[in-house]
Amino acid sequence: TSAATKHLDRENSQGDSELRSENRKTAVKMSDINDSSNSGGRFQGMDAGAPLPDLSLKGIQLSTIAPALGVPRKAQPDYLDYDTGGRGIVVTMFANAGLSYTLGIVGGGLYGLREGLANTPSSRFKVKLNSVLNHCGRHGSRAGNVFGVLSIMYSLYEWQADKLEIDQYTGPIQPVAPALAAFMTGATFKSQAGPRVASLAGTIGLGAVGVTYAAYSVLGVPYGSKGYLFF
Repeated sequence: TSAATKHLDRENSQGDSELRSENRKTAVKMSDINDSSNSGGRFQGMDAGAPLPDLSLKGIQLSTIAPALGVPRKAQPDYLDYDTGGRGIVVTMFANAGLSYTLGIVGGGLYGLREGLANTPSSRFKVKLNSVLNHCGRHGSRAGNVFGVLSIMYSLYEWQADKLEIDQYTGPIQPVAPALAAFMTGATFKSQAGPRVASLAGTIGLGAVGVTYAAYSVLGVPYGSKGYLFF
């Protein structure tokens, strides 16, 4: 019995040692697998595709895309574009024509009011009102059309004179473009009435520019500061 017991104990001890040896081998294999997976050994020889791009922000300045990301920009002045050439011919022409037409309607309407009250054929209210409306409409529309056409012609002549830079040929006689534009406007407007009438109309326009320039010089007002025709 004792011999059989000793034999069983010997077999059990051998089995335990073999089990421990197998566990040790399994642990060594698992560690090798983990090491190879960490070092990329399992994927050697395989096509893993293009490498991932560098997503670091080293070459990006967030201030250049602010305030989209809420990053405040550095305090610096903002400059507005300035057109040294002033308003274009179309803008100038429309502005002058609109204001001149309005002034012509108002002036002609006031003159028509006076003429309508003075030339009414009856003292009845309806007759007076009809006379005033007729005269205001006639004189107001006529004066507005005339003033509008004159302002368009003046704007075109002045723009052409400025474009040709005539001022550089006249020396101390300045400014020349408004005076030339006023003379050409009057002469062109009355060109169908003959050369004498056209010259007279041009002289009237030239005189208007001269009187305005002299008055501005006495009052100390910069010439052309109003932005309307030669005023």
